[in-house]
Amino acid sequence: MTALAPAKQLAGFIDKYDPAVAKLARSLRAAMRKRLPTANELVYDNYQFLAIGYCSTERASDCICSLAVSPKGVALCFTYGAKLPDPAKLLYGGGNQVRFARLESTASLAKPALATLIRVAAARGKVPLAKRTKGKLIIKSISAKQRPRRAK
Repeated sequence: MTALAPAKQLAGFIDKYDPAVAKLARSLRAAMRKRLPTANELVYDNYQFLAIGYCSTERASDCICSLAVSPKGVALCFTYGAKLPDPAKLLYGGGNQVRFARLESTASLAKPALATLIRVAAARGKVPLAKRTKGKLIIKSISAKQRPRRAK
């Protein structure tokens, strides 16, 4: 049996969701690729979420942010969001590190306050994003056991 190309694998992961959530995830991913074209996309098809991290390296610890896809929708998670300035109060979460913003559409990413959060998070990364090379799509893990991907 031959392994699927990463793009086909990711398409299959997204296809598990209700059509509206899948469509939103695809459009947000396309928008994030345009916003961070040199970032590597690290994909984790976990128990709870499908996570697509935008990273300066192939290590999860170097992720700037990630799309977290769930049956309820899509959120933009900032790995080090607790340290980001958030005057518009877009970020949720109370942990020591991660914060997230709910995304209703691709227009959410165009909001100036959210665009600033992405830009600041990228600038604060331990390892800067490459200037010219196109980021790679890398399937990092697939959980054997997963919660249902479609809303009940």
